[in-house]
Amino acid sequence: MFKKHVDVKALQRLSGADKKKLRRTAKERFPQASDADLDAILPPKVVEVTVAKYPNRVLVYGIEGEFPMLFDVDGRGHELFPTVYALWKVPDLLPAFTLKGGEVSRFILGGADLMFPGISIPPEGLPSFQAGQLWSVKVPGNPAPIAVGATTMSSNEAFKAGLRGKALRITHYFKDSLWDSADGRYVPNEGFYDDIVVEDPNYASQSQPFGSSEDPAEGIHDSTIEGEEAAVDVSESHTADPAIHVEAVEDLTAGVSEVKLHEDKATEEPTEEREHQNLSTEEIDSLLDKCLLQALHMSVKDKDLPIPGSTLWSNHILPCRPPGVTLDIKKSSHKKLSKWLQSKSSTGLISAKEDKYKKEVMLLGINRGHPDYMAFKPEKRVQEPVERHDNVVAEGSSTKQLEVAEIYKPSSHVNPIFMAVGADTSKYYSASEASDVVFRYIEKENLVKPTDKAKVMLDAALCDTLYKGAIKKGSAYPTEIHKRDLGSTFLNRMQVHHRVARGNEVVIRKGAIQTIQIMTERRQGNKKMTRLSGLECFLMDADSLASELQKKFACSTTTAELPGKKGQHEVLVQGGVIDDLAKHLVDHYGVPKRFIEVLDKTKR
Repeated sequence: MFKKHVDVKALQRLSGADKKKLRRTAKERFPQASDADLDAILPPKVVEVTVAKYPNRVLVYGIEGEFPMLFDVDGRGHELFPTVYALWKVPDLLPAFTLKGGEVSRFILGGADLMFPGISIPPEGLPSFQAGQLWSVKVPGNPAPIAVGATTMSSNEAFKAGLRGKALRITHYFKDSLWDSADGRYVPNEGFYDDIVVEDPNYASQSQPFGSSEDPAEGIHDSTIEGEEAAVDVSESHTADPAIHVEAVEDLTAGVSEVKLHEDKATEEPTEEREHQNLSTEEIDSLLDKCLLQALHMSVKDKDLPIPGSTLWSNHILPCRPPGVTLDIKKSSHKKLSKWLQSKSSTGLISAKEDKYKKEVMLLGINRGHPDYMAFKPEKRVQEPVERHDNVVAEGSSTKQLEVAEIYKPSSHVNPIFMAVGADTSKYYSASEASDVVFRYIEKENLVKPTDKAKVMLDAALCDTLYKGAIKKGSAYPTEIHKRDLGSTFLNRMQVHHRVARGNEVVIRKGAIQTIQIMTERRQGNKKMTRLSGLECFLMDADSLASELQKKFACSTTTAELPGKKGQHEVLVQGGVIDDLAKHLVDHYGVPKRFIEVLDKTKR
């Protein structure tokens, strides 16, 4: 919801009556909250509460001049959520799912929803919960939630499904645009730092007052990405409210794995890891260089450039470290990620520059002809299989798993590019595979702009491929294009197809996939009737489904051919079962929710 930055449409203060109404709504939405908890989120009388209105109807409530505390998804108070700032002030405001490890949090912080296999199940089992209930997400050993969302099913439904599939639909997470709207600040005064015990004395000595140039989120980011390596120790001797230690802004991921939570005294650290933690500064510098070269060879592609330094560190460099090794940039001679990347840039291995707007070093280019790059031999590591959860049918269902994918076929516009790199023009390509083709062409023709690595110069062939016939007569053709726009522009010039597979049955059709339409309307005698159409796109038989729904909903059903659409049928179900029917298609047939459209004409 807050993945991309959206400008605020309007900002205003709440009146006294509106503040009381907001407090009552919060009390209803957060039944576990005490009056003291609500006072921490919405201080009475002392400060002003503002509401920011966004174009998508989302309302964000915050303390004037400080932090956003609550946000309302539908703008009516029915879907009121706390922000991570509110959860940091009151960590037990919501029940929390604890992740299995720090690696899972990387996906949560990237905007992904939480799946049941990623949740650490306590010995006593998961507590009962209802669908649509608010829960937060925590990493092991850290009391500070990193995300908040709503459950997609009840606990009974989850157990019936074998604890598979999506558990929590994430609405807001640490480091998204809502969090960023407060400039990454956490505490309004330095008193909140009193409860923090930091392991590294050098790190502690750098504690900055609020508003300093260091990153106020570095400690919490470290703990979430590398949960097993720990983050910040919260002393319980001072207060019951755990606070988050916040330090450092220039370099968000300089410590993605370095700060630690104190572990239970009964838990002994493995001998191998203790040995790795005794590395000298020179050995750490060497290890950093080795991990960088490994990442440049194995995972960093030219088409992904430019890359923020934080993304390079967390998604590429850290996964390349040897097992059991704690890679700590602050124990190197460079101390900061930005200085290390700039030193590599000065050697000519990479091209890196600080973004004056994001205040972060960006990786702009890679010199793959550099002696260090050419001499390095990357290690081939076996990746653990990633468990898929998309479109998984619930256990116990006899229906085979459904797979839906959008694919592309080369058209006359793009054929010259495919032939130039030796790619087959008669086969189908996924979006990523098609993008690889055009970037291979760019690399072959050396079209990256020397003065700006983020842009591509257009030669005659590439310019015709992207814009011939699309530019108005008399208008000038572009001479360059940004890398982030190249892939989408190239795909728009290809023929869109979709592939649907269920078991051994596979169908490829031209055009984008059509959605399933579910509509409820009133018939004679004020009775409700639900219509279901568009089943053929998902390899579902209308007659078989009608018979199944008749038994499931204990009502009469029938099928009819759609007027003017030969071979396409609709299922008519007696009664207003629009919500239950949509849920049945998702759970038992694996139809993705994004391909189901519902319309209730009985509501006024």
